[in-house]
Amino acid sequence: MKITRIRLKGFRNFKNSLINVTEKTLIIGANDVGKSNMLHAMRILLDRSMSDWDIEPKDSDFYCHEETNELAIYIRFEEVTEDCVLSKLPGKVSDDGVLYLGFKAWKDTHDYKFYAGSSFELLEEIQERFYRKVLHLKYISSNRDLAGYIKREKKGLLKEAQDKRTPAQEKADDKSISTIEKKLSEVNDKIVSLAYVNKATEAINTELKELSFHHEGQEVIFDIGASDVNSFIENLHLSSKVNTSNLAIGGDGRNNQIFLALWAAKNGINEDNPLEVVFYCIEEPEAHLHPHQQRKLAEYLIKTLKGQVFITSHSPQIASEFSPNSIVRLKHTGKSTNAASKGCSKIIEDSIYEFGYRLNVIAAEAFFANVVFLVEGPSEILFYKVLARELDIDLDRLNISVLVADGIGFDVFVKVLNALAIDWVVRTDNDVFKIPKKSEYRMAGLQRAISVYDKNVGTDGDIDRMIKEKSHLLTGFPLKTPPKSTLEAVKELITELEIYNIFLSETDLEQDMLGQGLKTSIFKHLGVDTNADALEQMQKRKASFMFEYLRKNATVLKKLKKSALAAPLLACQKIITGSSK
Repeated sequence: MKITRIRLKGFRNFKNSLINVTEKTLIIGANDVGKSNMLHAMRILLDRSMSDWDIEPKDSDFYCHEETNELAIYIRFEEVTEDCVLSKLPGKVSDDGVLYLGFKAWKDTHDYKFYAGSSFELLEEIQERFYRKVLHLKYISSNRDLAGYIKREKKGLLKEAQDKRTPAQEKADDKSISTIEKKLSEVNDKIVSLAYVNKATEAINTELKELSFHHEGQEVIFDIGASDVNSFIENLHLSSKVNTSNLAIGGDGRNNQIFLALWAAKNGINEDNPLEVVFYCIEEPEAHLHPHQQRKLAEYLIKTLKGQVFITSHSPQIASEFSPNSIVRLKHTGKSTNAASKGCSKIIEDSIYEFGYRLNVIAAEAFFANVVFLVEGPSEILFYKVLARELDIDLDRLNISVLVADGIGFDVFVKVLNALAIDWVVRTDNDVFKIPKKSEYRMAGLQRAISVYDKNVGTDGDIDRMIKEKSHLLTGFPLKTPPKSTLEAVKELITELEIYNIFLSETDLEQDMLGQGLKTSIFKHLGVDTNADALEQMQKRKASFMFEYLRKNATVLKKLKKSALAAPLLACQKIITGSSK
């Protein structure tokens, strides 16, 4: 059986959200968007470790952005065929294997009820969560305490391994234990006989005798504290063996991996159990791991874990390893949180598959942005990041990513962003290209921008009519310099496209820099005195020129605040803050 859908109404930051999920679900989104809240909702219905006190509704559990008296959580299960579940919930599973579980709570009375049924309409109240004996969820928090976990689970791990020994191993162990007991006694005697160990407690014993006659004939001493073999074994510590030397385990990344490995071993997550159905929720498994290990961990979680798994993450490395139809991106819609494309969706899958092999870590970074600013190439990346800094637009604070569409195409990239409900801004060059095998030219840059609009924006009657009326002017002219009628059409169309955050340069980045206030500083930097000479050097080594120029002249960019060059950045800022000031 599997969970296919979760509905959250009036719960924390979810006003009324429907979220589709799949076998291995990755939940992504900005901080405070509600990833942990989504898992908490599932835990209320399914987590054995949550007591009645834990699930009792608190005021903070109700929708936080308007007065709300009722919250509801519903989980839909499909393909329910397991005998353990069918026998525990008789009459609650439909003939085609559908089961609903529900939870409702009321703020004014703090009452709550549980429900089960074969459909949403047939949900009936049930007494408590008795089904958790066979149908439940196991949860790993993002705050993982390895030492505490080892302390709690060590005895069980040792007992389980002890029970699995062969008779020959038991006999050998008994012999070893007898030897260890003698050695421990010898070690204890030798340590106590050390002069500084013996004398360390003299002052304590003197004071004790002064305090009470009962302490006469008694002494407080230091010893190893584990002369009994069983006590000694119970105090074992994890360490890392390198060649023949033992090293203490102290790194957070290593601890994280050990925690997950021990948790997996204890819970038998790679084994089927006919007596229960278990779901797994893991928060931010990538903590403290470098990119290679994050990818390996993602591979492990996807391929190894038996049963349905829900993972929250902020890692592009993990996101790039997940199947496209397994991604839930939570986002703010107004004040409420919703899932883009209603969660795991073929819409997302189809759009991401168009990336093909190009879905790499750079592209995956876009999954976590509130706005993506798509540009032509590396020079634009350098330029706009420095320009943003000089204009006091904090890209990281606003969660804006500046990414290159080169090699992917604006259309494909924007389609993915739309599927994930991520806002975007595009800036492309205003290229004029020769038409192959013809002595004619076309406005390639504007046609590219129109394609982004046509395929991804929707319909705007006025713009659609303008494009239809003027499209013939954008191609088929005899010289690289467009005729006046074409230039007039280009100007009108560019103005309209900017309404939808699709921007075109006047020509390209380098020529726009020369024409919009940076000519003097560029001439001085290059040691030239004509546009032609400057342009030749700028375009000969684009990225290296941009890096060196910006390194020495970054502050000059402040003057571009009201220029066309800055307009796309200001549009990004306005999407987030509502203002481009």
